Amino acid sequence: MNFLTIQSRRIEYVCLQAKRTKALAPTIVMLHEGLGSIAMWRDFPQQVADATGCEVLVYSRHNYGNSDPLGRDYGIDFMHKEALEALPEVLDQLNIKKPILFGHSDGGSIALIHAGGAQRDLSGMVLMAPHVLLEEISVTSIMAAQKAYLNTDLREKLSRYHAHVDAAFYGWANVWLNPEFLHWNIEEYLPPISCPILAIQGTDDEYGTMQQIDIIDRKVKDVKLLKLPQCRHSAHKDQPLAVLQAVADFVEKIKDRNNAGKQILDAV
Repeated sequence: MNFLTIQSRRIEYVCLQAKRTKALAPTIVMLHEGLGSIAMWRDFPQQVADATGCEVLVYSRHNYGNSDPLGRDYGIDFMHKEALEALPEVLDQLNIKKPILFGHSDGGSIALIHAGGAQRDLSGMVLMAPHVLLEEISVTSIMAAQKAYLNTDLREKLSRYHAHVDAAFYGWANVWLNPEFLHWNIEEYLPPISCPILAIQGTDDEYGTMQQIDIIDRKVKDVKLLKLPQCRHSAHKDQPLAVLQAVADFVEKIKDRNNAGKQILDAV
């Protein structure tokens, strides 16, 4: 495991290589969900690397995995800070240009804010169960998770993946359940986005509805939707083959576009 110092505190990261790296393949940067980490992705990032031929960067945000705790409570703008301050610093330190951002849940929201507000070039985005506004179903499920954390073995299970488990859990839950968060909405970041998007949502997602990716489809020019039946919040666990195939096809189109652009430049 490697570490970067981001905003004066360490985060863990790993770079995964594909079995067969393909030319003109951008780096995929994976942004985990609200209670995620490198370890909680399990072997899925390596599967993404092998399916696409891309190098894959995975990191755990502050509070998560083996990264340092943030040292303060998250504000209701925590995803904005991750998208516009922390993520650019990660990309710059690792010299990653024009990546594909692969965001799950909160990570998808961070990707959208970055794409619409950071004024940096992206090759594309894969968004799995992203949030663009707060829905009642999200609040209900997070309240249930909070009860489970207090009354079941959920804390013990999460502690296998997070060195600072209380910081990870309450940093996430307390923001989403904060009354000031009720009007959270990032739709303003959608119209400026120019890169292609693959947006994935399960029909049985316990944290959000199809409204989330439908809004993205209406407000961004180049969006492909994948709506998966019999699929909850973590599509890469419930429908891994469908997700991997869709991601591989999406990345192949991006590489074809990059190759066409290179040929035009070479001919000039």
